[in-house]
Amino acid sequence: MHLYGLSLYARPVAGHHSANREGRMTKAIWLAGAALCALGGTAMAQTAPLQVAPAADAARQGVLAFDPAFFADSRPDTALDMIARLPGFALDTGDSGTRGLAGTAGNVLIDGRHPSTKSDNLEQILDRISANGVARVELIRGGAPGIDMQGRSVVANVVLIRTVTTERVIESNTYVYPDGYAGPVLLARWARRDGDDQTEVSIGGFTDRTGGTGEGFRRRYDPAGNLIQDADLVLWDRIRNLRATGAVQRRLGGGLLRVNGLLRWFGNESSQDLLIRSGAGADSFNDEQSDDFNGELGVSWTRDLGPRTGLELTGLQRWSTEDYTGVSESGGDSSVFTADTDSGESIGRAVLRFRPDDRWAFETGGEAAWNFLDSATAYSENGVPIPLPSASVRVEELRGEVFGQATWRPDPTLTLEGGLRVEVSEISQSGDSDLTKSFVYPKPRLQATWTPRPGHQFRFRAEREVGQLDFGDFIASTDIEIGQVEGGNPDLEPEKATVLEAIYERRFRGEGVFDVTVSHAEIEDVVDVIPLTGGFDGVGNIGDGTSDYFQLRLTLPTDWLGVPNGRLQTRGSWSDTSVIDPVTGEERRFQGSQAFGCGVAFNQDLMGGRWSWGFDHGCNIDKGRAFRVREVRAFYAEPEVRIYGQWKPRADLTARVDLMNITDREQGYDREIHSGPRDTAPVSFREVRRTRMSPFLFVQIRKTF
Repeated sequence: MHLYGLSLYARPVAGHHSANREGRMTKAIWLAGAALCALGGTAMAQTAPLQVAPAADAARQGVLAFDPAFFADSRPDTALDMIARLPGFALDTGDSGTRGLAGTAGNVLIDGRHPSTKSDNLEQILDRISANGVARVELIRGGAPGIDMQGRSVVANVVLIRTVTTERVIESNTYVYPDGYAGPVLLARWARRDGDDQTEVSIGGFTDRTGGTGEGFRRRYDPAGNLIQDADLVLWDRIRNLRATGAVQRRLGGGLLRVNGLLRWFGNESSQDLLIRSGAGADSFNDEQSDDFNGELGVSWTRDLGPRTGLELTGLQRWSTEDYTGVSESGGDSSVFTADTDSGESIGRAVLRFRPDDRWAFETGGEAAWNFLDSATAYSENGVPIPLPSASVRVEELRGEVFGQATWRPDPTLTLEGGLRVEVSEISQSGDSDLTKSFVYPKPRLQATWTPRPGHQFRFRAEREVGQLDFGDFIASTDIEIGQVEGGNPDLEPEKATVLEAIYERRFRGEGVFDVTVSHAEIEDVVDVIPLTGGFDGVGNIGDGTSDYFQLRLTLPTDWLGVPNGRLQTRGSWSDTSVIDPVTGEERRFQGSQAFGCGVAFNQDLMGGRWSWGFDHGCNIDKGRAFRVREVRAFYAEPEVRIYGQWKPRADLTARVDLMNITDREQGYDREIHSGPRDTAPVSFREVRRTRMSPFLFVQIRKTF
């Protein structure tokens, strides 16, 4: 299900408004939810229109084309709305934190190309493309000639129309909370397209709260289970964001040139008040503040060198600066942690594609990237500086990658793909630690896609994957909520994994999709937490491990169940990970690994898409565990439930209301703290932390000119 706007979960701060006012607001929110349910209740009497089935591209097996008629019943506003309605497809926005371009892009292309950006979120890019400007959406399974899958087995391709279009869009959205607080979200966009020529400008901003605002408790128990401390938690936060993007695309030098840029400021303030109700201990007050400025400039140029040969060049420059201050006070004692960080990235990439005939396709190219992170951290207690491991560090990385890939289609039902990437990198550190490391990693990949008959497809993959070191692990950091400081570790190796994966996909009844995924990974140099000198914890390698994964997904059109023009989606996943704990020497799961995950969602279009409603519901509570030298932390979060209703009185006007966090879900964690290393020291105490977030509304109005 596509969630419009920003996903922010919050609860009001006690004492800011009267109880009566909050009660009235809570009642209004629940009445809005009841109205949404009533909207769904009238849906059963609607007549289901004919569903237009996707067309298979005969020239490219595994490609399903969805034209605008397929989406007509839902009246989408944007390309993002259309992507959300693709049967059996889940949007992945990619990983902007990974250095370089290889493997970082999301799973949606625009006119056959990945956007030449990392800072501009793929979801926001799609949200800026009007549905009226989309000629069709292609679902590419297993690969297609001329398409850069970037190691994925399935991608979507948004194909834009070639006619002249000009569009102006204004969105005025607001988060509304029971205590009367409102978080506005304002967006404005202008775009013009004329064939290949495109010009786009957007600006937006918001101020709001997140899940960092709430109320709850923290309780501590001795090893025998007796309550030794009971405290109230009052959490408060505010986030603010300003963002501007622009892009220009023109024909130049016999090819297509696109230049895009982004400027962004993000500010965050938060506080945590811990008020002791019973037991020993003093009240504590924690405050954090951070400001992040970043920008990006991207350039891409594509050109056909012949009827079967194409060239793509990409350049990208990013920069960011962030200032952070965290202050903690308790019983006359105080501590301060500060961090000033500058970072940047420069990337150049070239890809040459050659397709000699309809059965063979070849691709080769290379990429070079330079990254740096310059960070200075400081920690003091009662004004006395405390030395931290790797407190002041500059990290630089020069990396290069060459790659080649061949795709062979021996017959219309079978596609075989083989490729090899070789990565070379040198990471140097200076400051509190001076160290230089060089890495060379070959990364072979094999994939087979077999479609024995219409509606049935098997995909198999064997690949050598190599992770990247997180520059942030080289420097000291803090978790001010629990008063924990972690040191930096300069001696790290990237994770390596040999992955085997098999997927079966069954399509039925137009929009119906059922798929099964099974994978196994042998992982080397697992990145986890290890003890450092000075009594600090830090990130390090702990040896080899394994990971097994199994997933079932179902997208079911509900017309044949008597619910016209509806779609039910369910998902269940199971994982089993194993590694040897560096402290106890015993086998355990990976950090944060969830054994089970699931979800269910439903949406229905009424009156030809003028009205629509839906809900989604998570169903897993266990969120995995974190293992430290002296602590085990189990994360807990009750399932999130959301219901929405949407009204489109005209083609250029959309109003939508989301009732979020209906169940007032509880989240937190359980900590088991030892007096020393977990393998030798006894449990000192156990801590239970829980906070709740009230239901709230997200009201959205979109007008197109």
